[in-house]
Amino acid sequence: MILGAERKIASWHMLVAIVALSIGTLFGPLQALEHMGINLYPALQSVGLQSYYQGLTLHGVLNALVWTTFFITGFFTLTVTYTLKKALVYPMLSWAAFIVMVVGLVMAAIPLLLNMASVLYTLYPPMQAPWFYYLGLTLVVVGSWMSGWSLLLTWAAWRKENKGATTPFIALGSLITVVLWQICTLGIAAEILVMLLPWSLGLLPGVDAQLARTLFWFTGHPLVYFWLLPAYVSWYGMLPKQAGGKLFSEPLARLAFWLFLLLSTPLGFHHQYVDPGISEGWKYLHAILTFSVFFPSMLTAFTVTASLETAGRARGAKGLLDWILKLPWNEPSFTAQAVAMIIFAFGGIGGIINASYNVNLVIHNTAWVPGHLHLTVGTGVTLTFIGILYWLLPHLTGKALWGTGWARAQSWLWLVGMGLMSNGLHRLGLLGAPRRTMLGVATDNYGTPDWLFPRLETGIGGTILLVSFICFLVVVVKTMMNKETAKVEMPIAEALQPEGIPAWLNNWQPWLVGTVVLIVIAYGPVLVSLISQVQLVSPGFNVWK
Repeated sequence: MILGAERKIASWHMLVAIVALSIGTLFGPLQALEHMGINLYPALQSVGLQSYYQGLTLHGVLNALVWTTFFITGFFTLTVTYTLKKALVYPMLSWAAFIVMVVGLVMAAIPLLLNMASVLYTLYPPMQAPWFYYLGLTLVVVGSWMSGWSLLLTWAAWRKENKGATTPFIALGSLITVVLWQICTLGIAAEILVMLLPWSLGLLPGVDAQLARTLFWFTGHPLVYFWLLPAYVSWYGMLPKQAGGKLFSEPLARLAFWLFLLLSTPLGFHHQYVDPGISEGWKYLHAILTFSVFFPSMLTAFTVTASLETAGRARGAKGLLDWILKLPWNEPSFTAQAVAMIIFAFGGIGGIINASYNVNLVIHNTAWVPGHLHLTVGTGVTLTFIGILYWLLPHLTGKALWGTGWARAQSWLWLVGMGLMSNGLHRLGLLGAPRRTMLGVATDNYGTPDWLFPRLETGIGGTILLVSFICFLVVVVKTMMNKETAKVEMPIAEALQPEGIPAWLNNWQPWLVGTVVLIVIAYGPVLVSLISQVQLVSPGFNVWK
C-alpha cells in the first residue's frame, strides 16, 4: 500500500527527530564524565557551551521532548493511515502541524543555545526563561495537537465509510495515545499560557511556584505514557510478526491501552510527595492510582512475552525456555526492541519504589531518579524507537539497511553502557547524591568516599553509550547513502486466535467519560484550592549565570 503524502510527512518528522537526538545525545556523556570527575565544560565555553546546566537542559529538552514528540507524530501518521488503509483526509493540516512544530522548535532552541533558558526540561519556576522560549515550547505542543486532530479526523472519516467495523488494533493504540496526549497536555498549556508566558512578558508581578509545579506534573507523568505507548504499539502489534509469531491476545492488548488512557493522568502527585500545600489524603489517593497502572503494565508484560513465546515455538522450540534462543536475535530491529524491553523491566521495578509514599522519601530528588528515567525513557522508549527505525528507514527510503552487524552491536553496547550508567546513578541515589547537580564538584564539598565507584561506573557507562550511539548514526548515514534497494513493509502481527472483540473494547465513550471523571475527582478540589489561594509573588531568577 503506497501513501505518498503520509510517507513524506513521516520522513520529515523522522529527520528532525534524529537530528535532535544526535545533538541532545552529545551532552549526555558530558554529564556522565563530569560525575566521574572529568569536567569538559570549561574547555567548551569557547564554542558557546557555558555551563553544566545549559548542557543538562539541552540534553533533556532535545532528547526527552523534541526527539520523542517528532518521532511519535511521524510514526503515528504512518501507523494510523497504513492500518486503516486510508490516506489523510486533511494532509495540509498535518503539514501545517509539522511547520508549527518546527517554528516552535527554532524559537525554543535560540535561547537554549544562548544560555538564556537553562531552566531544565521541567521548566521549574521561579527560574525564568525569555518569553519566546515558552512560546516556542507552546507551539511545539500545539503542532502535535494539530497532528493528532488530522489523525482523528481521518479515523472519523474511516468510521463513516465502515459503519460497525472494528478499528484495527495498531490504529486504535495510536489514536488512544493521541487522545491521552491531548488531555494530559492541558496542564502544561495552562501553566505556560496563563502563568509563565505573561510572567516572562512582565504582565504578572510574579509566579506561584506551587501551582506551577502542580500543573506541570498534571502533564509530567502521563507524558511518560505518551512516550511509552508508541513503543507498546510496536511490542504488541509489530514485534510478534518480526519474530515470526502472532499477537497472543488482541482483547488483552486493547484492554491495556484503554486502562492506560483511564489511569495515566490522575496520578501526578506522586512527584510531589514532599511538596507543601497538598494534603496527605490527596497524595495517598494519587499513590493508589499510580499503583493501579501496575495492572495494564502486567497485562503488557504477560501478553508480549506470550506472543514472543509463540514465535519461538513456531521456530521449533520444545523446552521450557529455549524459545528465547530461537528468537531472531540476528535481526537488528528485533534485537534493539528486545534489549529495550529487558532493560525497561528493571525500570518498571524501580518505578514501584518511586511510587511508594514512604520509600519514595529515600530516593526523592536524588541521582536515583535520572537512573530510573534512563531505564524507561532513555532505553525502553529510545532504544525501541531506534529498533523501529531499523525497518522504518528502509520502508521510507526504499534503501536496504546498511551494516546489520553494526546495528546489532549498537543494541548490545547500549545494554552494557546503560546497565553500568544506570546502576551507578541508582547507587549514588541510595547514597544520598542529589540529582541535577555537578557531582564531581559536590563530592569535594559534601560527598563521601562511597560515591567514588558508582561515579566511575556512571562515567564509563555514559562513554559506552556514546559509542553505541555513534554506531547508530553510522548505520543511518550509510543506509541513506546505500545504493542497494529493498522493499520493506510495515510489520503487522495477526492475532493468535480469531477472537471477537467485545463492543466495550471498541467504544470510546465509557473510557473517555471515566477518564474525565477520574481526573476531576483526583485533581479538581486541589486545583480549586490552589487557584483560590494563588500568590503571584515570586520574582524570576537566572541561577545558572
